[in-house]
Amino acid sequence: MSEILLVKHCSPTLAGMKTANLFTCSFDSQSQLRDCVRCWNKLLTKKGLRVIPLRFCKGRALIYVYRPALLKRDLKHNIADSLLRERGYTPESSDRCIIELMKRLCEQDEFPHEIGLFLGYPPEDVSAFIENKAEGCKCVGCWKVYGDEQAAQKIFARFRKCTDVYCTQFAKGRSIERLTVAG
Repeated sequence: MSEILLVKHCSPTLAGMKTANLFTCSFDSQSQLRDCVRCWNKLLTKKGLRVIPLRFCKGRALIYVYRPALLKRDLKHNIADSLLRERGYTPESSDRCIIELMKRLCEQDEFPHEIGLFLGYPPEDVSAFIENKAEGCKCVGCWKVYGDEQAAQKIFARFRKCTDVYCTQFAKGRSIERLTVAG
C-alpha cells in the first residue's frame, strides 16, 4: 500500500478530526497485505491509530484506519448503541464490533449500512439512512445527511481542507509519521 493512498484517503483520521476512514488497495497476496499492515501499525499505533484489513478478496483489501479511543466513544452514543444491538453487535466492546463487521463484510455483497457508525458518521444520519433506504437525504458529502445539513457541510469542508493540506505537505516531503497527530 503506497503512502499516498493513506494520505489521500485518511487525512482527517490521521489529523485526529475523524474516527476512521476506509479504502481499498491492491495486494499480490495475503502475506503482502499482512506485512504492509504490520508495518503501518508499527508506525501508527504509537500515535493512537490502528490499521486493519476488514476484507481481502481477489487481490483487493478493504483497509480500515481508525482511532480506537474515538470508536469506543462513538459506539457508546445511545442511538449507535441501540442500532448496533438491534443488529446483533455487542457495543460494549468495539473490538468485538469490528470482528462482527468483518464477518458481515465477508458474508454479504453489500456493505452493512451500520458501517457509518464505524466511520464516525452521526448516528442520527446512519439511522435515517437505514430507515429511509438511502433515499430522501438533504445533501451528500462524506455521508448522506438527514439531520443538520449546515453542520455537515462545515465538517465536509474541514475534511476536504485537511486532505488538501496533508497531500500538499506529503508531496513536499513530510512523512506520514510527522503528519499523524498523536491521540
